[in-house]
Amino acid sequence: MSGFYPRLQQLDPRRQQAFMAALCERLLPNYRLYAETTGRGDPHGLRVILDLVWERLAVRDAKIDFERQAEKLAELEPPAEDNSFGARRALEAVVALSALLDTLRGEAPEAVLEVSRVSKGGVRAYIELTEGEEDAGRLAVLVRDHPLMADENDFQDAVLEAVEGRLDRDALKALRRLGRNDGVSNLGLSLD
Repeated sequence: MSGFYPRLQQLDPRRQQAFMAALCERLLPNYRLYAETTGRGDPHGLRVILDLVWERLAVRDAKIDFERQAEKLAELEPPAEDNSFGARRALEAVVALSALLDTLRGEAPEAVLEVSRVSKGGVRAYIELTEGEEDAGRLAVLVRDHPLMADENDFQDAVLEAVEGRLDRDALKALRRLGRNDGVSNLGLSLD
């Protein structure tokens, strides 16, 4: 079996979109937490756009204006001047969903890799923030061996395996449940 990223790139566009949608599901709680703690953003707006993506995956000829959805999504970004940790994690959810929309609006061959890396990058940033290690070498080992990063890698592997299989309605529902991860984000955070 070839490596993770080559396997991702070999998927057909619909399977790549399903992979990205599942990762977006797991990023959504980070956006919701940001919105609830700052009073900024619109988690419902993000939810609606992602729901439309799932609808398109389930009903191939569903008529959805993804240009318009991309415009709506751009309005949901955290303010550029907000450099807080929460804003950056919320922005990752928007960036990932935006990359996914790019694939639905046309060619975006690197989008699936971008979404995978965005999700892993958020986990790395969270570990760096919470562990406070200064030494770059030790930090790299810490990140690699951290339970959250192991969970992220296992999650992405599980999603990839799922989308490599049959992708009918039931499989999409199961994939969506997997992505929702009982409301726990890639950072191990939830609203509960």
